[in-house]
Amino acid sequence: MWDSESESVTGRDYGNGILSSSKQGVKTDGFEKRDHSWYVATDIPSDFLVQVGDVNFHLHKYPLLSRSGKMNRLIYESRDLDLNKVALDDLPGGPEAFELAARFCYGIAVDLTAANISGLRCAAEYLEMTEDLEEGNLIFKTEAFLSYVVLSSWRDSILVLKSSEKFSPWAENLQIVRRCSESIAWKACANPKGIRWVYTGKPPKVSSPKWNEMKDSSPSRNSQVPPDWWFEDVSILRIDHFVRVITAIKVKGMRFELIGAAIMHYAGKWLPGLITDGAGFIDEASDSSNSNSNGSGGISWKGGLHMIVAGTKDDTPKVPAKDQRMIIESLISIIPPQKDSVSCSFLLRLLRMAIMLKVAPALVTELEKRVGMQFEQATLADLLIPSYNKNETLFDVDLVQRLLEHFLVQEQTEIPSPSRRSFSDKHMYDGTQRGANTSAKMRVARLVDSYLTEVSKDRNLSLTKFQVLAEALPESARTCDDGLYRAIDFYLKAHPTLSEHERKRLCRVMDCQKLSIDACVHAAQNERLPLRVVVQVLFSEQVKISNSLANSTLKESSEALYQPVISNRKTLLEGTPQSFQEGWATAKKDINTLKFELETVKSKYLELQNDMDNLQRQFDKMTNKKQTSAWTAGWKKLSKFTKMTNLENNEIGSQVAAPEEQTRKTPRRWRNSIS
Repeated sequence: MWDSESESVTGRDYGNGILSSSKQGVKTDGFEKRDHSWYVATDIPSDFLVQVGDVNFHLHKYPLLSRSGKMNRLIYESRDLDLNKVALDDLPGGPEAFELAARFCYGIAVDLTAANISGLRCAAEYLEMTEDLEEGNLIFKTEAFLSYVVLSSWRDSILVLKSSEKFSPWAENLQIVRRCSESIAWKACANPKGIRWVYTGKPPKVSSPKWNEMKDSSPSRNSQVPPDWWFEDVSILRIDHFVRVITAIKVKGMRFELIGAAIMHYAGKWLPGLITDGAGFIDEASDSSNSNSNGSGGISWKGGLHMIVAGTKDDTPKVPAKDQRMIIESLISIIPPQKDSVSCSFLLRLLRMAIMLKVAPALVTELEKRVGMQFEQATLADLLIPSYNKNETLFDVDLVQRLLEHFLVQEQTEIPSPSRRSFSDKHMYDGTQRGANTSAKMRVARLVDSYLTEVSKDRNLSLTKFQVLAEALPESARTCDDGLYRAIDFYLKAHPTLSEHERKRLCRVMDCQKLSIDACVHAAQNERLPLRVVVQVLFSEQVKISNSLANSTLKESSEALYQPVISNRKTLLEGTPQSFQEGWATAKKDINTLKFELETVKSKYLELQNDMDNLQRQFDKMTNKKQTSAWTAGWKKLSKFTKMTNLENNEIGSQVAAPEEQTRKTPRRWRNSIS
């Protein structure tokens, strides 16, 4: 009986959900049930028997033929006007729906409720009770009740959608599922302040309350509604209808965190394996969704439809394995694509059940990629997934290897910074993103080391699988190899028959220089390690000790050298804050380092300048020697000799010319003398 004040429709009167026909062909006081048969309380004997399942209805032909096209066809197509028996085994809604339809045909008032409207609408469609036979027939009136009463109420929309599960595919073809899903989605995304929700704060065993009992207890009046108020109500639906509702909610634009939390809540209700393994993620989902509400604070009030139709929370439904597989496949397909829409713990538990129930491989791969997106959030307990294949390792190591590969691929494909950023913002974003990626890899490295420590106790774990998983991460992901050393030690304990070569191969995955002093001390006394590894550990330990001693000696000498200065400045330093002292010491150390580097660069520059001058002089000498070759020297000598010869000839010529002149003059004198 629909008696909610908020669900009445102005200007339309459907008799408060009481449906009756205006025509009454047979006067009757009602129906009577005897054993498994229904009889009409009238003086006119029945002439028509309708069998619906195992229930018989003793009726009259005229009221049925005047309003049901199906009955007309069955009688006239049989060509037997005296036909007095019809079987309707495939009638949607069964005997309950046909009883209401028969009452309508006889003009008896019918109470329409959210529980029976879906079956009655499908039965009216099956019986072809259209307007062609009578105005205001059953199809018209049930459609009006659905459109103007049911779809305006949150509670009735949920109940009708829940009851439609028994009437597939009729309810789907008549758009009952689609209309109810869209109505639920619209109300879930709407602002709760402006809507009168059918909620109650009473204990779960209270049945559907009256509206006057709800006015004062409605949370929209006294307190703010939490964002997850609709989780419990929607979780009573079958998985295909739940998918329709979530899909409609996505279209309306609800936040992906709330959608993910609703999916986790639904999975916790219908997949008992997730709850028995650990239900912590369900509470975390509700807590996170509550924290997103504005001003809700510590409100612990929950949505109230489960108090009406869903029963208590302790009633865990027993779901067959086939249905669980279908639920998992459907949930995987509707998980929002955003990274943190659901927790990594939930994804890993869902993955465990998917592998156990043999879900489609494509969906399992998709789920593995989703886990890889947020693999740094995983815990060791969630990663210890058993291997469901016979003659294999105790835990599924190959699965963890694939998850790690998906994580590394995701880290490499992530864009460090968008193109539309300023220069300073881009560099700031690059640094933040790089730091986040590094910290994520470090967390994953610690997780993998813990996982290797746990699975290394399995005697069936091969050396190759251990080595591949240990070497999957880059070297920069591990700043300390203590966890890896512990895993190697456990593996050597569980596999004492390894050869010397195999033990050396196993220890190659570990960097001895990244071991702490405690780990070095333990490794130096570990008889299971190869001798060469022990030597490397001892050498690494010796280097660390030497470095620490050198640092301490240098510190002591510097303190002794500058002791007077320090003693004089102690009083000044005691009055300064500790953070300032540390900052000053760091700055002073940096300044001294820069001075030393500057002096070193200057000295190297002078040395290079001297070398450059020497090379230049040697180059000049080499160049001069190359220009004075043998031919040029010979020609120079020849030209010099020629010059000297010419000079000598000139001198001899001048000397010869002088005597000739004398001889010429002398005979003249001689002749003069002779004469």
